Amino acid sequence: MASIPASVIDSVKSLGLNGSTKETNGTLGDVVVKNICCVGAGYVGGPTASVIAYQNPHIRVTVVDRDQTRIRRWNSKHPPIYEPGLRDIVRIARDGGRKTSFGSQAETDGDDLTISERPANLFFSTDVGKCIGEADIVLVAVNTPTKYRGVGAGSATDMTAFEAVTGVVAQYAREGAIIVEKSTVPCRTAQLVADTLAMHRPGVHFEILSNPEFLAAGTAVNDLLYPDRILIGSAPTPSGKKAAEALVGVYAAWVPRERILTTNVWSSELAKLVANSMLAQRVSSINSISAVCEQTGADVDEVARAVGVDPRIGNKFLVAGIGFGGSCFKKDVLNLVYLADTMGLPEVGEYWRQVVKMNEYARDRFTNRIIKCLNNTLVGKKVTILGFAFKKNTSDTREAPALEMIKTLLEERPREISVFDPCCNPLVIKEEIKTLLGPIADQGNIAVYGNAVDACKGSTAVVIATEFDEFRNQPAPAPPRAPVGPPPKLIGRKPNPKADPRPFDGTGPTENDILALHKHLVQRAGEDNDDPLDRYLAEPDCPEDCPDCIQHRESKETGFATGMGSAEEYKPKERIDWVSIAENMAKPRWVFDGRGVIDSREMVKLGVRVESVGRQHAF
Repeated sequence: MASIPASVIDSVKSLGLNGSTKETNGTLGDVVVKNICCVGAGYVGGPTASVIAYQNPHIRVTVVDRDQTRIRRWNSKHPPIYEPGLRDIVRIARDGGRKTSFGSQAETDGDDLTISERPANLFFSTDVGKCIGEADIVLVAVNTPTKYRGVGAGSATDMTAFEAVTGVVAQYAREGAIIVEKSTVPCRTAQLVADTLAMHRPGVHFEILSNPEFLAAGTAVNDLLYPDRILIGSAPTPSGKKAAEALVGVYAAWVPRERILTTNVWSSELAKLVANSMLAQRVSSINSISAVCEQTGADVDEVARAVGVDPRIGNKFLVAGIGFGGSCFKKDVLNLVYLADTMGLPEVGEYWRQVVKMNEYARDRFTNRIIKCLNNTLVGKKVTILGFAFKKNTSDTREAPALEMIKTLLEERPREISVFDPCCNPLVIKEEIKTLLGPIADQGNIAVYGNAVDACKGSTAVVIATEFDEFRNQPAPAPPRAPVGPPPKLIGRKPNPKADPRPFDGTGPTENDILALHKHLVQRAGEDNDDPLDRYLAEPDCPEDCPDCIQHRESKETGFATGMGSAEEYKPKERIDWVSIAENMAKPRWVFDGRGVIDSREMVKLGVRVESVGRQHAF
């Protein structure tokens, strides 16, 4: 293994702030983690803290945020975000679990296994200072968006929230606490944290770690339960390595040790940016090829399949469409651009800047194609947008392509733009459109529906902006067959929810084993019990004036689990009835498939013309 350059060691050593500390021979004593505080209750902090608490019943985990509404929702039946499987984990960790028994075999003749009751160990609070002061480890998981004003606007990271939290941590954290960067931050941010702590608490020792998240919206819980890797960066000093091992111990409760990577802190910070940038690059690359396919008569799906079988390339992120969205890809690519530009590497910056340009080009090219196919006018026409979230199985709408598409289409003065998303709360969609589009959203020609049939009725064009399975018109794939013989070990592997994970390996079922069994049981045919293991305790009661309960009762449109008015978890629903939709569309009928989910041959039979990205269609 190559040695670490002395210049890097000298720079990183400052992250372990030397001063009065309980050290022996230059190293921290054995770190016993009993209390973790996560600052930030959003898409990263909430799920991450929930899974850590679920997997470590002996550790008290507290999530703090000054947003009282957000914390209230986490403490209720209406969590502020939706991720598949998150509700099951929160219910056990936040509310505790009762003692229960179940068969050790898939058949009923096995001996019963008994799971002890467990107390609640996940808490949500607005008392930021107190909770930070009690923690052995403080995770900083606040929003770090792109800066849009001042120096570096359009590419630099806005560190306002992160800097503010660092100041609060410096004020309240106890001596010897381990401070962990969970937010996606520019490379060398750990030095900013070290300087801030030194300024507020001179002579007090803290260790600073980088532990970036690698979560994808819609699969975040599975990404946490069965991660490809956990990355922990620390100072290359004895005390830095001790701190890293303390965090390794937290993850080792459920993650195989070989999947926990330790590096120096700068490598960890940069690796997060590089990972997202390279994934974004693949999306932009295949979308650039889709434009070539349309001009040459090639089919981008066939090209991607031929290229993807090359093991040096692989088939991931090679689905052409209207581009990536979400809070990470664009922001992290631009962060890398800014880093290159400020370090005198303009060619590197321009290379990565093109990834973002190509992504915007793919979205705008598709939107302009819609307008062109409709004879360059939308006046008097209704256009339906199916999908508002940036990807399926999530309510996350940040940087969603649908929003910019709506903005462009509104300029053409359509009679109506209707929107339907099976996962997003319609009332939330209305508020986001109004907030992000401003006065243009007040023209009265935007309508949000609670079902696809009403949204598409009378439309000349239906635009598929999110790849929800409900929007597909191909036959549903056959369910996978249950494996013959004993199931494979679940350690580090995502289980097949259709297969019974019993019998379990080892001395007893792990938390992942129990969760896998729960998922299997709730997906059985005819199962309508969301607690087949009888493990749940009662959820917190909402007050009479709970705004989410009131909204849920008053609006027939709610019921899609965004945590903003429904206690029911979103579950993929039956595919929409394209026959009925086609019958009720205005002629000529168009479907613009921005996500490659439509079989055009089936739509031709219904008298519908399909336009897609880089794909050849039947006429």
